[in-house]
Amino acid sequence: MPTPLPTPTALQQSMRCWPAWAKQALDAILSPTATVLDLIRADPAAVLWKAGLTPDPWQATLLHADPTHTLLLCGRQMGKSTTAAALALRQAFLHPDSLILLLSPTLRQSGELFRDKVLRLFHALPPTVPLLRETALSLELRNGSRIVSLPESEAGIRGFSGVSLLVIDEASRVDDALYRAVRPMLAVSRGKLLALSTPFGKRGWFYSAWEGGGMAWERVRVTADQCPRITPEFLAEERQAMGERWFQQEYFCDFVSTDDAAFDHDSVRRALAAPGAEPPLF
Repeated sequence: MPTPLPTPTALQQSMRCWPAWAKQALDAILSPTATVLDLIRADPAAVLWKAGLTPDPWQATLLHADPTHTLLLCGRQMGKSTTAAALALRQAFLHPDSLILLLSPTLRQSGELFRDKVLRLFHALPPTVPLLRETALSLELRNGSRIVSLPESEAGIRGFSGVSLLVIDEASRVDDALYRAVRPMLAVSRGKLLALSTPFGKRGWFYSAWEGGGMAWERVRVTADQCPRITPEFLAEERQAMGERWFQQEYFCDFVSTDDAAFDHDSVRRALAAPGAEPPLF
């Protein structure tokens, strides 16, 4: 009597419906000869976990989705800068000859983002793509990819073209004119744009894009209660120390009207939308 064939497992049965890329990804992960680059290609969140970090669910989702235009609205200490560094390295590793620009409001912030996030993550990873050159604000790999961190300066930014990924850190504090100046550098390369920030009042291009930028943007909002590293006790202390208004902005991503405005943003918007409202003179 012939030996009966083994019954397919649930995983084997489900794999029959998998697309080719998913099967290739699983093969790459299970292969005994898989490199770190193979793992990152199969699971982009490996940029974090191979460096000893545990990605939060929203971080893993964003690394896998890799959308073209992303607004990342995060409370303080949510891991947004680490996520930006992971996305920058993912782009540099998997797409040779990429140019990744990291734009921050100040030179100090540029240095902190690059040194404390990008370089620290790069050196924490097992050998992935060999390093060619490293400076205080740039990283160049042997596959031709470059990561350059810059402070907010229209003159310094305009010299770059063919950008594969533009990361705007603390985007709500980046000047509108500079934002308009950097967008064209993505036109020919069809590069990606990631803008990450906490709110900074109901003003500026970041707020406008979040509220009325249409379907062109992928919007990701991450609040303090989604972060497993922040305790309810800490948040209670912060609420007491900061007051409700600033607490909601810094930890729960609320766009609050500015204190120094003669009329708050919502009052102006309601007045202009009211029936019979006079158009502005200027």
